[in-house]
Amino acid sequence: MLQYSESFHKAHPYTCAHDSAIRLQCMASRERPKVFWSPSRPPKLPRQPPDMNTPVRNIAIVAHVDHGKTTLVDTMFRFAGTFGSHKQVQERVMDSDAQERERGITILAKNTSIDYKGVRINIVDTPGHADFGGQVERTLNMADAVILLVDAREGPMPQTRFVLKKAFERGLKALVMINKVDRPDKRIAWVHDQILELFIDLGADDSMLDFPCVYGSGRDGYAADEPEPEGGWEGRDLQPLFDMVLRETPDFNGNLEGNVQFQAATIDRDDFQGMIAVGRVNRGILKMGDRVTLCHPDRPRSEAVVIKSLFRYEGLERVPAIAVPAGDIAIVAGIDNIAIGDTLSASEHPDPMPAIRVDEPTISMIFSINDSPFAGKEGKYVTSRHVLGRLERAAVRDAALTIAPTNSADSYEVMGRGVMHLSVLMENMRREDFEFAVSKPRVIIKMIDGVACEPIERATVECPTESAGRIIDYLGRRRGLLDNMDSDGTMTKLDFFIPSRGLIGARTALLTLTQGEAIISHVFERWEKDGGNIPRRQNGVLISDRNGTVIPYALDGLQDRGTFFVIPGEDVYEGMVVGEYNREGDLPLNVCRTKKLTNMRASGRDENAKISPPRIMSMEELLEYVEDDERVEITPKSMRLRKTLLDPNARKRASRTGA
Repeated sequence: MLQYSESFHKAHPYTCAHDSAIRLQCMASRERPKVFWSPSRPPKLPRQPPDMNTPVRNIAIVAHVDHGKTTLVDTMFRFAGTFGSHKQVQERVMDSDAQERERGITILAKNTSIDYKGVRINIVDTPGHADFGGQVERTLNMADAVILLVDAREGPMPQTRFVLKKAFERGLKALVMINKVDRPDKRIAWVHDQILELFIDLGADDSMLDFPCVYGSGRDGYAADEPEPEGGWEGRDLQPLFDMVLRETPDFNGNLEGNVQFQAATIDRDDFQGMIAVGRVNRGILKMGDRVTLCHPDRPRSEAVVIKSLFRYEGLERVPAIAVPAGDIAIVAGIDNIAIGDTLSASEHPDPMPAIRVDEPTISMIFSINDSPFAGKEGKYVTSRHVLGRLERAAVRDAALTIAPTNSADSYEVMGRGVMHLSVLMENMRREDFEFAVSKPRVIIKMIDGVACEPIERATVECPTESAGRIIDYLGRRRGLLDNMDSDGTMTKLDFFIPSRGLIGARTALLTLTQGEAIISHVFERWEKDGGNIPRRQNGVLISDRNGTVIPYALDGLQDRGTFFVIPGEDVYEGMVVGEYNREGDLPLNVCRTKKLTNMRASGRDENAKISPPRIMSMEELLEYVEDDERVEITPKSMRLRKTLLDPNARKRASRTGA
């Protein structure tokens, strides 16, 4: 138990008085206060109540992937003096997740705040990849305006259209920054015209068409009101960008005197503080110790809860707060049952805000327990209970993720926005010592007016001009419809409308067609009538016909059959896919065969075997490669491709019956 300290009381009179008041409130309501205490890390103390009259601006930074959002936030921090001159800060400071740093993309939306000229600016850094669009949709509910970042050469891309459309649907004003003006191949005038055309195409009104715009470099930390400022870029900083935010962002018309209303837009979980909800206070003042009602417009029942832990952002840190006024972003911890879209409202007048809606998922996969002969050898969490629990925790944090039961008690259908969306989840699970197996990704078919419809995507491919013809031919065979083509002589940008099915497996093929130089991005566009079959994988696979260890001698004699996925010394099992056959159909073979020894024949050395390097695929490549009768086995140490039915006789019977 923490002991009362007179010296501490003298040093922090306000904090102690407030803590006593909270304890008295809890005693009166028979609630026990939660105290999170670590001997090595004392809890941060609540600061003085914020000035309720401090102006607040809530800005979401949106853009296509790799257009510079996270890098811009880094330089905004430095300009505003958030870190101090003595503090060493790593690049892409907002990308705190391990996969974000490894992949070089933003996966989770992040919040932070900056103080500039007496105004508190809350900033939300959003993902740029279409697969994580659910993060963008719900975080826009906290914003008053968006900074639309556009590359000075590439111009608007598919995700640019998506995020801008969502911003317009919420009535948010777009402030434009044309980024990377230091590129030698920049085309600023063309990009500006393309942005204007995009605004018109999305139905922007006259006030939105006259959008404010600055030009600059997020990486180097400068901006200007003109693309070629007088005197050049020397000595310039980000002041024009900050001034545009203060000048053009609408004031939040929050009512400080009304009954409190707070909506959770983001959910996280902490081992000590439990569920953590991030959202904007829409009305009133949210205070520590308040008794409020947890409610939702789609849920008839409500629940009385107490605000036991309250925080707000200062820079990147969550700082304890005593009160958060309307218009500001708050963090509420310790309410176990809170979910995305839930409202905390005054107990005497429960008033839930409209539910947060996100676009429907377009891709589904079956997650099941690992039932291979190697099950349980590499992972810690292997049961269906473990897998389901982890999937449910992921769905709580991600509104774009849906979990549904199947006919089997050991498998679950997981629906999301795309292959990358689900692969990030799988990679997190394997890093947490989970073992499981997944099926081939399938598109979700939606019935509209009695007609089966499939998702259609807007895809953009950037490639060398000499490869454009091959790409048009390939995507055309996968039912892609060319919508636009733009070339500068060296590089060509191709815009397609293509079914989501046509994009599964396309990324690897496009890289092969262009010697690794193609860049493809896509975003959901609409639902359309199912247009028929799309060509599947042409080649069959090589299947191990027994359990054992891969022998160099065996691989050496089988190399004319295809390309192998395994290496000598690797353990395999019957039904495991060990390579790609160079013909159609599947071929069982023995990769464990050893050299027979006789008096006339020496064993020789395995080093004499000339074995081609194996084909090693990433998780996304495996998910694109796997077929309907196969599974990807995922463990903390390995990723293997296998047949769903390991027994060859069972596979034959299933092929005859069409199962």
